[in-house]
Amino acid sequence: MAEVSTGWAFVWVIGSLLGGGGMTFLLLMLRDRARRTTAQAETDRLIQSAQSRAQEIVRAAEVETKATFLARQEEFEKQASATRNEIREAEKRIDKREDILERKLETLAIKERNLEKSEAANKERQAEIDRKAQEIEELVAKRRTELLRAAQLSPDEAKKQLFTQLERDLERDCAELIEKKITTAQEEAEAKSRDIVITAIQRYAAGHTSASTVSTVDIPSDEMKGRVIGREGRNIRAFEKVTGVDIIVDDTPGVIEITCFDPVKREVAKQAMNRLIHDGRIHPTRIEEVVAEIQASMEKELQEIGKKAALEANIQGLHKKLIDLLGRLHFRTSYGQNVLRHSIEVAYLCQVMADELKLDGALARRCGLLHDIGKAVDHEVEGGHPAIGEEICRKLNEPEEVLNAVAGHHGDVPAKTPYTPLVAAADAMSAARPGSRRESLERYIKRLEQLEGIATSFAGVKQAYAIQAGREVRVIVDPENIDDANAHRIAREIANKVEEEMTYPGEVKVTLLREVRAIEYAR
Repeated sequence: MAEVSTGWAFVWVIGSLLGGGGMTFLLLMLRDRARRTTAQAETDRLIQSAQSRAQEIVRAAEVETKATFLARQEEFEKQASATRNEIREAEKRIDKREDILERKLETLAIKERNLEKSEAANKERQAEIDRKAQEIEELVAKRRTELLRAAQLSPDEAKKQLFTQLERDLERDCAELIEKKITTAQEEAEAKSRDIVITAIQRYAAGHTSASTVSTVDIPSDEMKGRVIGREGRNIRAFEKVTGVDIIVDDTPGVIEITCFDPVKREVAKQAMNRLIHDGRIHPTRIEEVVAEIQASMEKELQEIGKKAALEANIQGLHKKLIDLLGRLHFRTSYGQNVLRHSIEVAYLCQVMADELKLDGALARRCGLLHDIGKAVDHEVEGGHPAIGEEICRKLNEPEEVLNAVAGHHGDVPAKTPYTPLVAAADAMSAARPGSRRESLERYIKRLEQLEGIATSFAGVKQAYAIQAGREVRVIVDPENIDDANAHRIAREIANKVEEEMTYPGEVKVTLLREVRAIEYAR
């Protein structure tokens, strides 16, 4: 029994060991499976995280790529816009040069025709001189023969022959006197024609005068308005007292207004206000300091501007006071046109016309530059700017031609010299130039539209473009409906309709384009 018990005990131990080993193996397998499951989940999580990160990177790359593309597109558009602007400016310069070249070619053609006429006249005169020299030689030989024969004539026959010769001499002297009178009449006619040309130029003159009396100053906030006004208005009163201007502070956001008839005082006040707002220290003492500094620098600036204007117009020997007044004209406007630039332009126009009329170009430039000098002080002195300018120039010993041009360029006094109507005409041309003044801009655009509308109203016309400030219209026709024979007819009809329906200075050139160009002029 004991042996049997021992055997079962051994079997039980073995079984227990085997069972324990199996359980251990089973537990190890379960733990390994759990680890593999956890590792698989971690692997999946890492893969999912990596995919999410990759998607974020892709999205960020797309956003960055789009931003870079938009930035480069914007830069390209800016460059393209700048290039287009440069092309437009180049086209404007080319059109202007073409216009100048056409005028020069016309002038050269006129001079060439005059030269040809002069050469023909000289040839005729030379032929006449040669003929007369030959007649004199023949007359001397004949006289010698007659004298030899007269020695054998009776007194009555000699007297009769002498009277006959005297009659012939008298007829020759009368012919020479008539020729001299004709030459004198031609010279007087030339002088008279010059006066007629000047009078015709004068008929184009028209006067305009206006002034801008308000400037605006930007302010960063409404709180700054309160600082400008100051406690109980002490800052604004101090500013107005020192500068001599009026300050308007109303409900308009972001700006205050400065009003004054004196453009220089208004400019000084504007610069002083901008400096005070930028500095932030606004009180009466600081206001006086800033205004004094601006006034001192403004005096120097006026002299520099006046000297540059005189140099640009090539005028020598101007009085210092006149140079200062020219600088003041830089801050004066008339219908939006800067008066100083207008005066320089008038000076050059006067020189061009004076040169064509064989007058003194330098004196004409001086008259043109100083014609509006009275506008620099017309807010301080009573009267119109022509009378004021004449008084100033008289005190500063300007020539009589300048005095009459300044006083009479608006027809206030009679023209005593040919330079006065030249200044009047140049003044009107500068003021009426398209784009020079705000009021003429709208009419200028309407005139271009009307010109194109007239051209496109004809059958067979596809497009029409007004160019060179309305001095030419380019008409493009349908080559299938308009042949070469009708091209000149349509161009002539367009020119006639332009003459009937439009008012314009000078002439309008009609250029019709098909396979050939037919050009007519509306005068």
